[in-house]
Amino acid sequence: MIRQSICVLALLGLFGCASSPSSPQLTKQEIEKKHPQLSQSNDYQDYFQEWQGVPYKYGGTNKNGVDCSAFTQDALSNLHQLSLPRTTQYQVVTGIKIPLSEAKKGDLIFFKTSVKVRHVGVYIGNREFMHASTSKGVIISSLDNPYWKKAFWQVRRVL
Repeated sequence: MIRQSICVLALLGLFGCASSPSSPQLTKQEIEKKHPQLSQSNDYQDYFQEWQGVPYKYGGTNKNGVDCSAFTQDALSNLHQLSLPRTTQYQVVTGIKIPLSEAKKGDLIFFKTSVKVRHVGVYIGNREFMHASTSKGVIISSLDNPYWKKAFWQVRRVL
């Protein structure tokens, strides 16, 4: 029994942390075509191109792995020279709460993805936001996606 348990744990150790293959990186032209609102702001387009596909890592703060709040903190620091708190818990009380209908590029968009888990991204316009996804790394997602539509919580203007 102990030997079987050790074998199972060894297999989980080998395969449990494996991630799905990352999506191919989009070129600047592909980003412009897929997310035309970014072509109006080369800073955002360049920033996303630089970070796209960086894997999610809880507590991560760099391109080896980043979590959602570290990504938003870095994005607003680089794109707007704005200093944000490090965690979602503190970012969600920064700035002022606004209706989704008034969201503008650079606003923070928050989600309740489970009873205790919160998620944050940077709104980029056209009902889309860039964020560090736990399954796909740094990507752009749509608020019209049923998962995000259901989990939507609030928008905060911090600029």
